[in-house]
Amino acid sequence: MSEANIITGQYVQISQSPASLGERIMAQVIDSVLIIFYVIGISILIVETKADFFTNNIFFALAIYLPALFYSFLMELFNHGQSVGKMVMHTRVVKKDGTTPGIGNFFMRWLLQLVDIGFSCIGVLIILVSKDSQRLGDLAAGTMVIRINNYHKIQVSLDEFSYLDRKYKPVYPQAEDLSLNQLDIIQRTLNTEYGYERERRITSLAAKVREHLKITDTKTDDEKFLYTILRDYQHFTLEII
Repeated sequence: MSEANIITGQYVQISQSPASLGERIMAQVIDSVLIIFYVIGISILIVETKADFFTNNIFFALAIYLPALFYSFLMELFNHGQSVGKMVMHTRVVKKDGTTPGIGNFFMRWLLQLVDIGFSCIGVLIILVSKDSQRLGDLAAGTMVIRINNYHKIQVSLDEFSYLDRKYKPVYPQAEDLSLNQLDIIQRTLNTEYGYERERRITSLAAKVREHLKITDTKTDDEKFLYTILRDYQHFTLEII
């Protein structure tokens, strides 16, 4: 099994193994069983209650059965890249750089999941031959499924540092949307030697970050703002793992 380099919010690079084919299949089986139970349960409820209104109204029928169709997309989107099956198997969807995927990434995975499942032999073959055990949906979305067991061990050691206060309340939740390259630029800018050039670069960078993240707060000092962005990003990264 190949390993993928994942970088935490503290820029600590670790080797993280992608989820195995067996783990992915078991997670899919668990999710499929849940979906089947949901559909059968709803269908029995409609029959037992003789809810003709629901069966004769296509909009209500869609409202009842659509959650089953969009299950994986909605679960991964609102549960940090984990469906119930992935939670049981201790796996999670992340982007290739280790950050949290966006709605577009999750939607692309879900859309191509129909192809992967429909042509299961091809889907399995792609997982086996791809570098990071990615299926077609992962390749298109720029994501991968990883094991999260090792993350907990790393989190324990990182928690010893004073800046990891679990009572900390993020100021700018948009910080989670930054890439590692963007965080690295902020960190290197803040680490430059004190002087006029440093102040100028910080002012310019803070304006760009505010514009990129659509942050309207301009009262906070630029340097403090950038440090807060870094701290918020670290918080979200470690909270998720």
